[in-house]
Amino acid sequence: MNRNMEQKKIKRDFEKLITELKKKDGFIHQQVKHNDSTMHVGYLKTSVDPEKLQKFILPRVQDYVYNDLAQLENHMPIAKTELLDDASKVQEKLVEGYLFIHMEGSIPAYLLIPVPLDQKRQVSTPEVEFSVVGPKEAFVEDIDTNLNLIRKRLAIPELHIEKLQVGTVTKTAVAVVSIKGIADEENVNTAVQRIKDVDLDQVVDSSFVQQSIADNKNSPFPQLLDTERPDRIASILVEGKVAIIVDGSPHVLLGPTTLIEFFSAFEDYFLNWMVASAFRLIRLIAVFFSILVTPLYVAVLTHHFEVIPNTMLGTLVNSRSQVPFPPIMEAIILELAIELLREAGARLPTKVGQTIGIVGGIVIGTASVEAGLTSNVLLIVVGIAALGSFTTPVYKMSNTIRLIRFPLLLIAHVYGLLGLTIFIAYIMVHLLRLTSLGRPFMEPIFPFRIKDFKDALIRLPFDKQNKRPYQVRPSKVMRPTAKDKDR
Repeated sequence: MNRNMEQKKIKRDFEKLITELKKKDGFIHQQVKHNDSTMHVGYLKTSVDPEKLQKFILPRVQDYVYNDLAQLENHMPIAKTELLDDASKVQEKLVEGYLFIHMEGSIPAYLLIPVPLDQKRQVSTPEVEFSVVGPKEAFVEDIDTNLNLIRKRLAIPELHIEKLQVGTVTKTAVAVVSIKGIADEENVNTAVQRIKDVDLDQVVDSSFVQQSIADNKNSPFPQLLDTERPDRIASILVEGKVAIIVDGSPHVLLGPTTLIEFFSAFEDYFLNWMVASAFRLIRLIAVFFSILVTPLYVAVLTHHFEVIPNTMLGTLVNSRSQVPFPPIMEAIILELAIELLREAGARLPTKVGQTIGIVGGIVIGTASVEAGLTSNVLLIVVGIAALGSFTTPVYKMSNTIRLIRFPLLLIAHVYGLLGLTIFIAYIMVHLLRLTSLGRPFMEPIFPFRIKDFKDALIRLPFDKQNKRPYQVRPSKVMRPTAKDKDR
């Protein structure tokens, strides 16, 4: 009697389910009748792989007779199938790429089979972190492909992957990757807990996670490094750090990180250590030059004429003799022109954007000098400052450097060199207080650790880097060598 009542309830729920699903665009409902039973196959046409459906599933449903769905499940050549009685869960699974098979009179009532339509971009070369030498693979938007790219480089059983879900609506898959026995458990637990605490309805890119789990959400400085290179991820995981992969994003987050890492290109490790160290120092100098040179120009010409050498005074006077604006106005005009060209070049198609950037820069710069709106000396200064900002390997840090220049310009105009000094001191204090997953952001400068300078401002040879960075608190400080294995 109870079984009959249960079957009647299943029948009512099934009829209600079919009524609801027929309202959805792309829903397909097929019936397969055998002598004593009727099977119903339902799926969303836009969510399932038609090749798998026709090759593996429909032939087994049409050509064989089964007593119940459990017997059918045993003959399916697809893993991760599910048997359910709850019709409400069937609708949730259909949008994930499942199809359901319902057999009249069978308990359980529904067999769910995953046949998602995988449409993903092929692995290609890095676009943001391109390097002349070294590997040419980059992450894509599929989390399983990205995990496979990491496993290919770290084919070890200690590679630990913890999968989570974020986004109350999107239910985006997130993977926290680390190496057991090397990564500090506190770092891993901190990353996992912060991701679990993310309270957003949608997460469509790793940037959403990066902003949500940052130690200081009001800081313009990124506190997690993002990269599109699998080789960089593998290398940093071996150091004891944690990687965060978000489904749908070709950029992977790394932490804990330091400020110095944002100015270190991974190509540095493919070059001779002396050449790599020289390039790294050039980048750091270029960044400081990019931030300070235009505000210094404004401060000196507005408040501190006495510091200008006599040999340069004539040149500056001649260049500004026809300019009707104060130094702050001409600096803002040129800086805004540079930013407009940069934004226009980024938003237009690649070939058109490059042309606009080059031609627009030449035309606007030449025309503004000839019209007397800006001085030719400032045009050179702003151009060099823009080039200096381009040397930053990480795009998000480059945006921060672009942002800092504008308040520095205003402070230089109002308070001169004193204002610049105070504002730079404020930025330094802010950086010293920043942390990344609870670890110091300014390490090895603060706290000062001389041993971690071997791969900071300069890069020493590999045989000198026999210890992992102390900043990440690795479980194993010493790096293993071939000699260690022989002992």
